[in-house]
Amino acid sequence: MFEPSPAVAEIRAALDHPVIDTDGHVIEYLPWVRDLLVDIAGEDVATRFDQMVTSAATIRGVPTELRRGAGVTRSSWWAVPARNTLDRATAMLPALLHERLDELGIDVAVLYPTYGLTVTAFADDELRQAMARAFNTYMAEAHAGFTDRLVPVASIPMFTPEEAIAELDYAVGELGLKAVMMSGVIPRPLPGAEGHRSARFINGVGHDSEYDYDPVWRRCEELGVCPTFHASALGWGSRASRTNYVHNHIGNFAAAGEAGLRSLLMGGAPMRFPNLRWAFLEGGVAWAANFLGDALGHYEKRNVEAIQHYNPALLDQDKLRSLLSEKGDANVTGRLDRLDYALQMLSDPDEDPESIDEWAESGITSADDIIRLFRDHFYFGCEADDPMNALAYQRHLVPAGVRLRAIFASDVGHWDVPDFTGVLPEAYELVEKGLLDEADFRSFVFDDPVRLFQTGNPDFFKDTTVADAALNVPA
Repeated sequence: MFEPSPAVAEIRAALDHPVIDTDGHVIEYLPWVRDLLVDIAGEDVATRFDQMVTSAATIRGVPTELRRGAGVTRSSWWAVPARNTLDRATAMLPALLHERLDELGIDVAVLYPTYGLTVTAFADDELRQAMARAFNTYMAEAHAGFTDRLVPVASIPMFTPEEAIAELDYAVGELGLKAVMMSGVIPRPLPGAEGHRSARFINGVGHDSEYDYDPVWRRCEELGVCPTFHASALGWGSRASRTNYVHNHIGNFAAAGEAGLRSLLMGGAPMRFPNLRWAFLEGGVAWAANFLGDALGHYEKRNVEAIQHYNPALLDQDKLRSLLSEKGDANVTGRLDRLDYALQMLSDPDEDPESIDEWAESGITSADDIIRLFRDHFYFGCEADDPMNALAYQRHLVPAGVRLRAIFASDVGHWDVPDFTGVLPEAYELVEKGLLDEADFRSFVFDDPVRLFQTGNPDFFKDTTVADAALNVPA
């Protein structure tokens, strides 16, 4: 019934490999989720869930002038298909999506939640953990019978390592889900202002975290799942408009991905867990190229040896005094008796020696370590319509000539995909424009998605329609 368009058919005829969508979205059927929530946590918790479901109306009732103090910002609205009713139903019904995949030109779709994204940032401990259990049960039950082509993703709450491990064990260990969604950034109440909604700080799950997340990464290794981060920066810093969602949304996934990766990198988790692969979704790859260059630049100038170039103890004060006396005007020479005051700021000689090596926690001891992590361990989810996807393959433009691991993401189910059938043609435009070659496109839509998921779990694609092809992808 659902046939590929001429554009999709032409693209698929030119490809000698499958297409894996690493980040599509389902639209969960909330009456089913609510009933699961009642079974898991009771009616009282489900009533609090109702308040979240209808929160848009509640927020509209808060006058604009009071929203800042209440910690209310403009968040998503009209964010799922409406006029295109077939696409709305497709995102809601796994059977229909399964039936339409050939029409879309996709062989296997890894499917993230929509409403379940709230699990990554919801402050109510009891409701957040119950929602995770309900949404994960829903994802497993709703997609049963369709997992040869649809791979549902579990929502893992990360406010504490204990809740994360408990849900990993349930979602992966009991339900058998093979992919997990986490947040690398957690909104936490400021000490002393716990009751104030707007008084929050953004805490990573690596460096300077309130908790040690190594047990979580260890459990991911044991269960054979790679951490994929799908967090939002809506409401942070300058993305806190009270009235304009677009203002808040632009760049927000990249900001959340950057914050999460920075915390993990400087906290050393990627170096301590070399068998894991880490994916940062929906923010594209341009920010990753910038991050790589910035990290290399900071390491070059501020590693434990290079920082000695700025050690105040190495300043020749006699020479400096002589130069100031010789070249300075009266405003300087008349105040040379206060030279110590001039030298203190940003050059304090009494810094704690134990804090000088700011790369120690990261485990990074060379620029090659940073390059290797970005080349082999970090993956970046790229939506089909993002023209900056090409940057991943333009090695002459990326610091150290690294070919970044961009992975194809359709984002079907959300507002930026007005027609599901247009996703593959949009992604392929970069080939038609000469910005990617066929080998690059294969890496984008197949090889690197396989590497991401299959490195920790060789059986990830075992029971799917791409099983044989996936086994032939080199590590």
